[in-house]
Amino acid sequence: MASIDEELKTKFAHDKHRLFANVVFTSNWLSNLVAKFLAPFDLTSPQFNILRILRGAKDWVSMNDIKRLMVEKSPHTTRLVDKLQKKELVERKRSEKDRRVVYVSITQKGLDLLAEIDIKSKESNHMLALDRITDDEANKVNEILTKLRG
Repeated sequence: MASIDEELKTKFAHDKHRLFANVVFTSNWLSNLVAKFLAPFDLTSPQFNILRILRGAKDWVSMNDIKRLMVEKSPHTTRLVDKLQKKELVERKRSEKDRRVVYVSITQKGLDLLAEIDIKSKESNHMLALDRITDDEANKVNEILTKLRG
């Protein structure tokens, strides 16, 4: 695989500039792989993220908690949930104590879709790309990215 310098056809003045460009470039590259993988399931990455949050919760989750837990923060979480509800992948209800609070839960159809995605993801390009690195390398990159975020 080509280096980031070769990919972008540029020379970086500093390794930290190269790192920044590499992180952004690789993030977009991975996002595109995931988007292509999810397209046949008629899901976007943020919708998929919401379904995974709900599956992990195993109960009703407030819309505010969903927003807080999303990997890719979105100001359009309500619209994303609307689309998932139209596909019958989630259901929602209002709090009886505070009508401003909305709770969301995954349906059996949503769980079934995630199960199908889990099976197909094992052979997908975005998961196969991760096979190129060792667990030790993954741990080191995770440490560096956590340090970068402060």
